[in-house]
Amino acid sequence: MALQNRVTPAGDIVAHPARGLFMGNRGGRVHDPDTRTLLPTRRWASRQWICCVLKFKNRHRAVMAPGQYTHMFFLDEVTALAAGHRPCFECRRREAVHFAECWGRSRRDGRPLKAPEMDHILQNERVIASTRTKKTLKRQFDEISHGSMVEQDGKFIARHGEDALLWTWEGYEKIKPPKGWCNLLTPASIDAHVFAGGYEPGWHPSVST
Repeated sequence: MALQNRVTPAGDIVAHPARGLFMGNRGGRVHDPDTRTLLPTRRWASRQWICCVLKFKNRHRAVMAPGQYTHMFFLDEVTALAAGHRPCFECRRREAVHFAECWGRSRRDGRPLKAPEMDHILQNERVIASTRTKKTLKRQFDEISHGSMVEQDGKFIARHGEDALLWTWEGYEKIKPPKGWCNLLTPASIDAHVFAGGYEPGWHPSVST
């Protein structure tokens, strides 16, 4: 039986048998170690929502075990960023530094942002504080950056160059670009600053085929 630890582009954590290319966490434990299920009303432990590699320094941890943070899995980095996560500075340091540098290019002083700064901004951009639900912005598809993702009519759609890609648990399918208003899932700063600054996220191999 699949555990509830797969993350959609909208940030929902669901049970699904598909495995992704990346894992991550939201700053700690949000599951009951006895039942290995998510706590009823908790979907993050802190502002540190990160995206990690699946293997690092031969570390092995049981998923949803006692004393462990809650492991979450993503189809790819595009999915993780849409959900509001950022690269981990430990296991993905090169990508994390580049991510911060790309974000910093939008600043007047050009200074790369530090992790706590990014976490504070992203928390305000990914979550509506009063309802603790996903925050979205209205955008036309041709207004978003390469790497960003929107939702329209219950479908998750990523922009790859000039192409529109439909997100599925198994990968992406090329479709016609959506018309009209969409809900931008990717936090505004990642869409407008990080991607515009040159950061290239990790895509599922289905994109190249």
